[in-house]
Amino acid sequence: MADRRFRFGVMAAWGRDGADWAAQARRAEELGYATLLTPDTSGTAMPAAALAAAAGATRTLRVGTFVLSAATRPAHMIAWEAASMAFATGDRFELGIGAGRPGGEDDAALFGVPYGSPAERFAQVERVLDAVERPPGGLFAGTGRRPRVLVAASRPRMLGLAARRADTVAFGVPPLTDDARLAEYVAVVRAAAGERFDDLELCTQVHVVGDEVPGWLSARMGVDPAAMARSDAIAKLSGTPREMAGTLARRRDELGVSYVSVASAFIEEFAPVVELLAGR
Repeated sequence: MADRRFRFGVMAAWGRDGADWAAQARRAEELGYATLLTPDTSGTAMPAAALAAAAGATRTLRVGTFVLSAATRPAHMIAWEAASMAFATGDRFELGIGAGRPGGEDDAALFGVPYGSPAERFAQVERVLDAVERPPGGLFAGTGRRPRVLVAASRPRMLGLAARRADTVAFGVPPLTDDARLAEYVAVVRAAAGERFDDLELCTQVHVVGDEVPGWLSARMGVDPAAMARSDAIAKLSGTPREMAGTLARRRDELGVSYVSVASAFIEEFAPVVELLAGR
């Protein structure tokens, strides 16, 4: 699996204003990150607007949702939005889709749409994938090329769907997940993907770079800072840049994980690792 080339993304959700947001995008591009990613919550800017602005402020940086909630939009509306984003960004848009998130019920209630049961949300993700792959006649097709699709998953059924139909599988796993547990998730994907496993990109998230876990971050993730600091969680990297790069290279060689996103709070601290590994 060592032939899988590394990509790195920055997970960003906020800026003081449009100029600050554009500056964040340009800085990510300068540091060699491949993608700028943004969440889909009612408390942050609408992803399409924020990502179009980021793409307009940069030349090569790709932009993506991480991840759009299938539960709060009709499938064909998401397909329309994805085609429009591909058009507006010069095919630099990547559609990240998921079945929901903690607190997603509140957004659905705010927008006046049903959130649905887990089974209903799973079926909605399938409908979105169908609509993106085969847009109905009359729907704006943008550049005519399907955007790259990432599916975020943690449970076997969704992991299986992602393995069969996505370009990228993002492991939406608990913050204290270690390599042994990650290997179990990868095994589920491998079994479901069959022959296409080697063509899949596997993605994990780094929430903490270094030994100190910020209190605000641990509160947002719902974990104790001391427990995170002591753990071998894949969501935390520490050591020198070469040591961190070695950890990621081993994880790629053993498990196939080659796409890593990092919280924007650590964009500078993580940049030396990006310099060592990006595209290799």
